[in-house]
Amino acid sequence: MSAHILLIEDDLNLLELAKYNLEQERFRVTCETDGEEGLISAKENPPDLILLDWMLPNLSGIEICRRLRRENATKNIPIIMLTARTEETDRIRGLETGADDYITKPFSPRELIARINAILRRIRPALTGATLEYAGIVMDTASHKVTRNGTMLHLGPTEYRMLKHFMENPGRVFSREQLLDSVWGNDIYVESRTVDVHIRRLRKALNINDMPNIIRTVRSAGYALDKDS
Repeated sequence: MSAHILLIEDDLNLLELAKYNLEQERFRVTCETDGEEGLISAKENPPDLILLDWMLPNLSGIEICRRLRRENATKNIPIIMLTARTEETDRIRGLETGADDYITKPFSPRELIARINAILRRIRPALTGATLEYAGIVMDTASHKVTRNGTMLHLGPTEYRMLKHFMENPGRVFSREQLLDSVWGNDIYVESRTVDVHIRRLRKALNINDMPNIIRTVRSAGYALDKDS
């Protein structure tokens, strides 16, 4: 599954243009036009990267960035600030608040995509390659083949998508509801307990030849792919 981008921007024309170009590059995009709603979205469904406008209704981009950096669950999410402010002092302020990059408006879609990919390659290289690797598990996303310590694994389609999502986000805990949205999609109704069934199937496939369990259950929170589980 491709990287999830949260776009917080109140200029509707720019928002639609950016969303279109991001989706053409196969990013999953969530859009918010209000500062407070954007902050809530970032906390409830942490994305892989945030595109954050400086001037927003109800809560500024600078304040959103400051609050996200204070919380463990969101402090490491890459943030690119989008703003019409061109003064050096403004750029420095944005970076000192915790932004990873800074793009002044107007900007070209090609520049935006290049900046995003540069950060993802640095922060989360697994999201930009055709092969995902974690703790002896190797997933070739082109051929859909998965091995663990050299042994071929046989996964059903849902277990494959679930493992891919975990490998794109190693160590991160996902609730059943988040896994339902990411693996099954928002438009399909599935009972949350169905996640438990597929977790058991995935564990069985991964634990071939008595290999150690690598999917951690976090009580009252969800599941994570964790080599130290």
